[in-house]
Amino acid sequence: MSSAESATNSTPLRIILALALAFTVTVADPLVFGLNLPEVSRALHVPAQVVGLLGGAATLVMATSVLAAGRLGDSIGLKRLLMLGLVIVTIADLLSVFSPGYGFLLAMRFLAGLGMTALLAVPLALLKVSVTPEKRPIAIGGLMAVDVILCGVIPAFTGWAVAVVGWRFLFLMTPLLCLVSLWLTSRYVPESPVQPGRRLDVVGVTLIGATLLALVLGLAAAQNGILRPETWAPLVISPVLAAIFVLHARRTPEPAVDLTLFRSAPFKVALAATLTLNFLIAGLGIVLGQFSSVVLSLSPESVGLLYLPGTLLIAGTVILAGSLIGKCGSRPVMINGLVVMAASGLLLAGTAGPAMALWLLVPTTWLCNLGSVVTSASVSETVLSHAPPGHSGAVASVQMAFGMTGAAFGPTVYVLLLNLFFRRQWLMDAKSRGLSVARAGRAVDAVRSGLAQTPGSTVYDANLLRQASGLDLGLDFADGLRLTMLTVSILPVMVAVLAFLLMPRRKEPTV
Repeated sequence: MSSAESATNSTPLRIILALALAFTVTVADPLVFGLNLPEVSRALHVPAQVVGLLGGAATLVMATSVLAAGRLGDSIGLKRLLMLGLVIVTIADLLSVFSPGYGFLLAMRFLAGLGMTALLAVPLALLKVSVTPEKRPIAIGGLMAVDVILCGVIPAFTGWAVAVVGWRFLFLMTPLLCLVSLWLTSRYVPESPVQPGRRLDVVGVTLIGATLLALVLGLAAAQNGILRPETWAPLVISPVLAAIFVLHARRTPEPAVDLTLFRSAPFKVALAATLTLNFLIAGLGIVLGQFSSVVLSLSPESVGLLYLPGTLLIAGTVILAGSLIGKCGSRPVMINGLVVMAASGLLLAGTAGPAMALWLLVPTTWLCNLGSVVTSASVSETVLSHAPPGHSGAVASVQMAFGMTGAAFGPTVYVLLLNLFFRRQWLMDAKSRGLSVARAGRAVDAVRSGLAQTPGSTVYDANLLRQASGLDLGLDFADGLRLTMLTVSILPVMVAVLAFLLMPRRKEPTV
């Protein structure tokens, strides 16, 4: 028995913990930074037009470079790349503690995003080579369970610590996770087979990144008008770039994305599911933050606490989901996870209102988190089962690229829909009260306290919202949210139907 096999058989829990901590960094770091971004912005006097870029810098880097990281890991070793990523994130966050201004912090967020790119796909790819195929579904469930527990506890704890110590404390939590993961990885995680001499498809990675960036920019600009060049030009350029990438991939021996993988219906459904769950999670976080602060007047600390209740129950459920995947296959678990996410959206669609009880937001958040991790576990098993030996990093990175795409689109589309439906509601409100469109528009503009140039940053003054020219803008905003959630809840239902029709009914042999 080789040393790698011995390590794998003797310390599976330590391997899972090491990889889970690394993966959690990619979720927890952007989450707590986003929740506390107002405090950081005030302290460093961040201009309104830079706030959105600062908040999304790390995520944008991950979305555009994750494919390169997967292929690089297959070439130099997944374990080596993971440890390098942990070191980079640690350095970037520790330097962020001493940020003298927002320019320095923005540079550190880009650097942290570069390090976190290695922590996105590599942990799942290493899980494939570190545990036996029979134990892999349960191992994936364990990894997701650790992620759920930490992402439930960290936002609440960090929000309290920032209120007591200050915003610089934000950048001390991630290095702690990284250092523990680094120690466990160096001792217990075996190295993956290396494929030396593999070329990095720089052109392909660049085309994919440019396609995603153009689409996000176009959707973000759409809230200011569809016919504006800032809107239609990126939306036209994006599919053109995508078509160029497909032509490039067909002519390249080692493309950034192996298009033959898409011949498998289960693989395509799994990617649609991971795009959907990340789209819903990211979008809900944005509109939940706006609704909670604008209409319900909740503090960021209170919003962070919404993620805490039921965390242990979700962790236990995702471990059970991993066991069920091993016995029954990914299909039933994926379908149920997507249905639960749809139920979360429908619950908020049916209960949102200015006088909404706070406890109703807890099951909404809980159901969305539960459905997302259960779906993610089934997606990961489906994707990893399609990875040929020596290509785990490249295949896992495709899953993460789709996930990051969904996370990038979520805030943009949710805010676009929310603004669209909010406008529809206050126009109807104005008409019922005999107010002109111009007067009603001035009332809405009066309560708008800030508008940055990126999606998700439209903020209204909660106090003025209640007294704008006689309009009931709080109710109008809530009704806009209800229509938004009703609309987006159709997506997971559609993907669940595809999973029911296209995925195998029985568990397939594991690769």
